Amino acid sequence: MSIVFLILGFVLLVVGGEYLVRSSVALSFKLNISKIVIGMTVVSFATSAPELLVSLQAALKGSPAIAINNVVGSNIANIGLVLGVTAIVGAIAIDKSFYRLTWPVMMVFSFALYYFLWNDSQLTPIEGAVLFVGLLLFIVYLIKGQKSTEEVEEVDDALSVVSNVKIIIWLLIGALALYFGSEWLVKGATEIAQKLGVSEAVIGVTMIAIGTSVPELAASVIAAAKQEKAISLGNLIGSNIFNIGSVLGLTSIIKTIPIEEPLILSRDIFWMLLFAAVILPLGLIPKKNTIDKFKGFALVVVYATFIFLVFKG
Repeated sequence: MSIVFLILGFVLLVVGGEYLVRSSVALSFKLNISKIVIGMTVVSFATSAPELLVSLQAALKGSPAIAINNVVGSNIANIGLVLGVTAIVGAIAIDKSFYRLTWPVMMVFSFALYYFLWNDSQLTPIEGAVLFVGLLLFIVYLIKGQKSTEEVEEVDDALSVVSNVKIIIWLLIGALALYFGSEWLVKGATEIAQKLGVSEAVIGVTMIAIGTSVPELAASVIAAAKQEKAISLGNLIGSNIFNIGSVLGLTSIIKTIPIEEPLILSRDIFWMLLFAAVILPLGLIPKKNTIDKFKGFALVVVYATFIFLVFKG
């Protein structure tokens, strides 16, 4: 039954993430929001919803290692697995705003998380509030900056004509699927970890992290295949920022998250910082301002190495 819950949880997270992204993007198009803002805010928040519900469920049910490692592992998977696979499907162009704004902000949030956890081996409500308020300020700055930009992104015709009723239905389907998917995924993963004698931290940083990153993978691969490169890159970087600012921020505001697994601080979070930092040199070396299939393959190989080392212990 543990495996059944795990599989059903994965499936529901995929379905829920897809419908939530569809409804969110369709609504954003109706509000005439540019694609890069949609990628950095709307899609990022929608695809971070699985991490939020899984981390919240884990924290409230006494599994803090899953709550933290779900986000740390998901941020690693977003770059190593999702960005890698997306680049293999179609080369991703890097916009100048990546160097000027989104990458520095992602690094600030990543180091802030490391500092808060290293400082007192827990994430408190005050620290969570700092992360969440920082996220809100980033969103306001991003949207204001886009409104003052002369470039106007084209609206995707496929989702711009969706009716309000269909948007509401998609939103309800997404919300319900995400709720039950997160509930069953945590239940199944926790039981499997106990039966296999594997720590919850290992399960959180690998299986659950990959499961909650599936919406990002689906959204980014589809966007890359359609050559919607602004959404592809913006979605991934934005999702990592949202994972820290909203997922861990909101979860720790509701309940303090203690560190019960030392490897979170001594190993896993350093891998997260490494993957976040490595995008910068990848964007600067030939082909400049492009993540092509070769760079994507390299990211996937390094991610596979990370997974191997985690299970090897």
